[in-house]
Amino acid sequence: METREKILQAAAEMIAEDMTATLSVRAVAARAGVSTGSLRFHFPTQRALQDSLLARIYEHLLPDDPIRDRTLPPRERLLNCLRQVLAPLGTNEDARTAWGTAYRTFIEPEQTEEVRAAYLAHEREAERRVQHWLTVLADEGALPPGDHTRNVRFLLTVLNGLSVERALPTRESVLIAETETLNAAVDQVLSTGPASPTEPTRP
Repeated sequence: METREKILQAAAEMIAEDMTATLSVRAVAARAGVSTGSLRFHFPTQRALQDSLLARIYEHLLPDDPIRDRTLPPRERLLNCLRQVLAPLGTNEDARTAWGTAYRTFIEPEQTEEVRAAYLAHEREAERRVQHWLTVLADEGALPPGDHTRNVRFLLTVLNGLSVERALPTRESVLIAETETLNAAVDQVLSTGPASPTEPTRP
């Protein structure tokens, strides 16, 4: 196994044991059985290591990227991408278990720098994936080119809200209501496009 893979595997094992693990250079290098210099060669910063690890985890959980399936129109492809993110959560008990884990990991503990860094690493990877989808659609002409930050945040907010709904009691089929919301979100993004150069993307 090459050095880079050994490092990522060691980091993944540490995260599996503790989602808020710091992934310090010394700790990961020791776990991987490599020198700190070797680790720094492949991952110059701790953030570079975290981001590479999370990208690998997402690729493992979501191996097929529906945005590249040009047999479907852009709208259906973006819908499928959003559905694919929600699918691993499951519904009812599975969703409650997933959110319980997230609460115990990121909300309940004291907001230390380690907890904050671990959460922000997840957030950066989620933003990267959605940005990728919108960039692909823009490259194909389905969206105008420009700054997609506003729509990235909008879609992530929708996904976060729907994932919470999966864990809460409901009067109707959560999947039916979810489908309606996803359709509305995709229609909004495709109709508005990116923010204009003079329009602020953040409050």
